[in-house]
Amino acid sequence: MSLKSLIFDFDGLILDTETPEFLVWQSIYREHGHEMPIEQWGRIIGGWGLSHFDAAQHLAELTRGGVDAALARAMHVSRSAELILSQPVQPGVLDLLDEARIRDMGLVIASSSPHSWVDAHLSRLGLFDRFDGIICADDVPAGRTKPNPDLFLKALDVLGVRADEAVVFEDSPNGVKAAQAAGIFVVAVPNPVTAMLEFDGENMRVDSLGNLPFARLRALFDIK
Repeated sequence: MSLKSLIFDFDGLILDTETPEFLVWQSIYREHGHEMPIEQWGRIIGGWGLSHFDAAQHLAELTRGGVDAALARAMHVSRSAELILSQPVQPGVLDLLDEARIRDMGLVIASSSPHSWVDAHLSRLGLFDRFDGIICADDVPAGRTKPNPDLFLKALDVLGVRADEAVVFEDSPNGVKAAQAAGIFVVAVPNPVTAMLEFDGENMRVDSLGNLPFARLRALFDIK
């Protein structure tokens, strides 16, 4: 078999939006004398298939109405947006994109976030045109984001390759499960938040794409 395409998650993998989002919620919870439950938060990272946990509503319930959910949500959006805008592209991402292009490989993003979020950040970072396709929550039926395989199956269709001709890079347990369900080799790359979660089913795990030389993939696929 030969490796023909690379499929990337977006949040937490290309741009670490997930650590700022968690840290801001953690700060807001602590301001009101409570701890942010990483276990419940972790179930929605990378997809909404396992839980409908709402941090703002949860905090409102913990404080017995002492916190207004809508106001807490607005505060979180404002604070986390500022932090996210200061985040750089994750280490190793640009090198992998460059290596893939040299080898004329297909490049696609498959994200459980909407196009309005992913496309805007990719454009801001100058990465939008680096990919052959961008598959988002808008492109699959409602409720079929990760850990369901739909996003990755659609990515394979866009790329015109088989599952054994692609590699997925994922930072979350939901993403790993989705790639596994689609039958695609998956590399788990946890970020500071998802590293606290339990992973299962990844084919390879690295702490950073910066520590994944293309040569390591050569050992697994017959790349011409």
